[in-house]
Order: sequence, then C-alpha cells, then structure tokens
Amino acid sequence: MSLPTWAANVGYEEGQKWVMDKMKCGYPRFFIHKSIDRLATEIVKRHGNPSQKAMLFPTHKVANRCLEFMHRMAPDSQGSARVIDFVPNPKTESHDESQRVLPRLSAVLYPAEHWPVAKQVWQHSGDGVSSRRAEFLEKHLLDGTMVDKASIYDKPRKGPRRYQRQMSIDTPHQSPPSENDDKDGTDPFAFVEERFGRNLNVQFAKQAKLAIRRRIAGSLTSDVDLQEALKHPEDVERTRSAEGFSVDDVFLYPTGMSAIFNTHRSMMAIRPKNKSISYGFPYVDTLKILEKWGPGALFYGNGEQDDLDDLEKRLESGERFLGLFCEFPSNPLLKCPNLQRIRQLADKYDFAVVIDETIGNFLNVHVLPYADVVVSSLTKVFSGDSNVMGGSAILNPAGRYYDTLKKYLAQDYEDNFFEEDAMFLERNSRDFVVRIARINTNAEAICEVLMQHPRIKQVNYPKHAPTRKYYDACRLPNGGYGGLLSATFYSMDDAMVFYDNLDTAKGPSLGTNFTLSSPFALLAHYTELDWAASFGVEANLVRFSVGLEDTEALKKVFQTALDAIIESNTNGNGVQA
Repeated sequence: MSLPTWAANVGYEEGQKWVMDKMKCGYPRFFIHKSIDRLATEIVKRHGNPSQKAMLFPTHKVANRCLEFMHRMAPDSQGSARVIDFVPNPKTESHDESQRVLPRLSAVLYPAEHWPVAKQVWQHSGDGVSSRRAEFLEKHLLDGTMVDKASIYDKPRKGPRRYQRQMSIDTPHQSPPSENDDKDGTDPFAFVEERFGRNLNVQFAKQAKLAIRRRIAGSLTSDVDLQEALKHPEDVERTRSAEGFSVDDVFLYPTGMSAIFNTHRSMMAIRPKNKSISYGFPYVDTLKILEKWGPGALFYGNGEQDDLDDLEKRLESGERFLGLFCEFPSNPLLKCPNLQRIRQLADKYDFAVVIDETIGNFLNVHVLPYADVVVSSLTKVFSGDSNVMGGSAILNPAGRYYDTLKKYLAQDYEDNFFEEDAMFLERNSRDFVVRIARINTNAEAICEVLMQHPRIKQVNYPKHAPTRKYYDACRLPNGGYGGLLSATFYSMDDAMVFYDNLDTAKGPSLGTNFTLSSPFALLAHYTELDWAASFGVEANLVRFSVGLEDTEALKKVFQTALDAIIESNTNGNGVQA
C-alpha cells in the first residue's frame, strides 16, 4: 500500500474510486488481504449462500468470540450467523502428525449486511488469520485435506503418503513451550536456507518461537542462526531486569492488537469487571477495545499530570478500575507517562498497569518494573521487514496479579501464532539490536533537521518532549530515543506541500527498515479530526518512522521537501508571494 500524495490519503479515507481501484493491498487489519478474501469466498460458496460473508479465525474459541460480539452488537444476527470448524480430513494420509502443520480453521458465516460489525472484531482484536495462513489453508480446502468438521462421521483411517509434509504441528498450546523443552537434536545442514534465503523449513517452528521469546526476554541478542541461537548463552546484561523473570513469562500472539485485546480479556476474567483507564492519546484500536469489550473506559487523552491528579481524586472517592493502559511513549505525540506515579497509584488502589512498549522498544527502555503486563507489536521494529505480523505479552513476576494471570493463561491461552509466520519473524529479528541502534541515530538526525525549519510548529520526539524526564527514568544505559517522530506544521498547505515532495515510502504502520511517512490524523481519525485535534493530534501533523538509510542521504530527502515549502510560497524569483 502506498499513498504518495496528500490527496491520495483523503481519497482513500473517502473511498474515492481513483484511489480504491488502484489498491491491491493495505494495512492488514483494515484491508482484508486478497488471499484471505479468496478463502472466505470459497467457504461461503461451499457452505453458505450469496447473501452471506465469512470472517476467518484460527480456532473455534476465537471465532465464537466474534459470534458473541455480533449477537451483542447486531441482535438480529442470532440464528443467521454461525461458526463452521474445519479440520484435517481423517480420510487422507497423515504419516506423522507431530511433524506437520495441521490445517485448522474456524469461519463465522453471517449476513453480508453485518459486515461493519464483523470487521470491528477483525480490526480491533487482531485475532484473524494471516495471509500466509490463508494461503496454506486454501490449498488444503481445495485438495480435500481440510474439511468441515460436521461432515466427519467415520473413524479416522490412513490414506495416501502424498500428504506427508515436514512441518510442525499447528494446534493450540495451553502455555508457551518452556526454554527447557528444546532437547531434540536437529540436522546442522537443514537450515542453510535460513541464512541465505527465505525458503524456510517450518519443521523447526517450535524452536523458532522459543528463539523469538528469548529475544523478547532480552536473553538472546546475537545475530545468529536458529540452531546456534538455541545453544547461545544468555545475554545477562540485556535480559529484562525483574526478580524471577524467565522466558516462560513471554506469550506470543498473531498481532500486537491481539496481545492487547487478550490481555484486556484476561484481566476481565480474573478481576472485577470495572472500567479501564486509557491514559494518553493512544493508538486508535486500543481505546476501541476498552470501550467495546467490557464496561468501558475513562479516557485521559492529554496524558498530563493534571489527568493523574483527577484520577487520584476519583480513586480517593471510592471509584475503582480494572487497569490502566498506556503507551511508552505515545503514538503519534511521543509523550511519556509518569510511570512511577502510575505504579504508586496502582499499588495503593488495586488496578493493573498494562504498558505498550512498541514505540520505545525494550532495547531503549525498561518499563517492566512499572507494569503488570508489557505488550508489544512484533510487526514493527522487532521484525522490520514488513512481511509478517506478531505480538507479545510479558508478565511481570513481581506483579500483584502474576500468579492469578499465570494460572488463568495456563487454561485459556492458545498459541495462535502461525508456524510459517514464526519462521519469518525469527529470521527477521536476528539483527534487531544493530538495526535499532542505527534507527535511533537516524531519527535524531531527522529530528534536528525538522526542528530548524521555521514553518514547523512543533516536532514531537521523546528526546525533546516536555516529558523527557519520564523517558530518561526508564531509558537503558545504551538506549536511544526510538525511530518514531512527528511534526506539526503551522498551516495545512505547508504540510501538504512537504508531504507531496517527501521522497520516502508512504502509508500506515511503523518500525519498518525503510523510512515510512503518513499524515497520521487523516488515516487514523478522518471522521473525528476535531476530536483528535483537541488532544494535540492536528490534521496537519505528519508522522515519520525512520529507517536504516544512509543518514546524510536521508537528511537531504527531508531538506528537499522542506525547501519545497519555501519555493511554493515565492513568485519564482525567491521573493515571497
């Protein structure tokens, strides 16, 4: 997806034909990938009717949550919406199921008029299937090796060997595999393609997931092959500092939003179902989750000390809350909450603290001591390559709710992170330490360029924010200030000229290995621009996710776009019009 001009972004939000007809793909939770749509269409063709659509999920439990949401938001869907579960065909051969990814899928069939309701689940929860999983499942549906579970009546029996594939099992796990689980030997030559290509052998997906979890824990920071990684000694200096913390406290999810959604769902399961607190201007879907699932949210969009003062008064008067959700720093204003004060209030008045560290990332900041759960989108800088999604949730073993959460997750957690996606993410994340260091350097350089220009009203970056002291309180000794920044222009015209002349990739997302720019408010809050502006997110704000490009070359790209603003306001002779 590329929206290269300001007008193209407006056209996308308004659904204008000249933009929509050219789009082949888009942000995964907002734009259903063609491979997912193709599989959904085939399922409707076989099991539904022309008036229906299908929404696809990895397990029955996840699909049923979608069905329950539809029944609540669209009561007339009861009786007309249903879940169909697909499983491996027992009539086809399965030589050794422990070495295969088994085709499993659950689809919610519903009346097409309820598409806006179903899409909310897809967008906000992040629990849908990935395009890579959809392509895998489509093959099995078409060749008959995956069938509707309800169609199976006879006892499974063996069949032809052609369905033997060397892949790891794709079944829900009650808890993530322990680091101690990796005891089996592996072929030292099997992973040559891992270093030199992308043809990855998913037989080792279990090990790949363990390596990912070790990297998230901070204990694995070397750029090494998978087989070496699992034998590599722990990086003690970088391991997250928390008493009793281990890799077993790291849980993987198919997306970052899934990590947030399921953390909120878990908290509601183990604690009184009070309102949550959304502190600071958040990524749009986090607030939507808190508002649409559960009793709602108290929203402090400014994320200032005055907001914490108000919260403390509410708490003193007897109000109680499920938990406080915040970002560190926030997107797109890059403000940092006072985590120390939040932690003190949480301890005194018994609410959970969930911190999204996606923007700061754990090589720059250490926020676990202040949190009960730390969530992150692995889709972003942890991966960098923009070809896979993933998310994580980390439990603080020193947290008040740790034991209860751990016990609940032992029963409820499903490992829905698709094996092929895990293989890509493991490969992408091997060099994340060096990438983050370079991204930090480039972001600071771009920040300096922007701050010197007279037509820019404000540059938002943790290093130069009024809340820097809160960032620095959590910044690691060798940590930087991250790769995300934004700039607000004095006028809309200046913002448009700058954006149209900025020679970078353009579109949603962040944390990419290449610099990515977007008019954030237009894409995230087009129907509520005044509301967003009331919290400082103005329509003429442009957000930048800085990549790995040569620093001087990148500075020239930004300077050229800034120069275009001045040129657009002259009469051609260098004189202001």
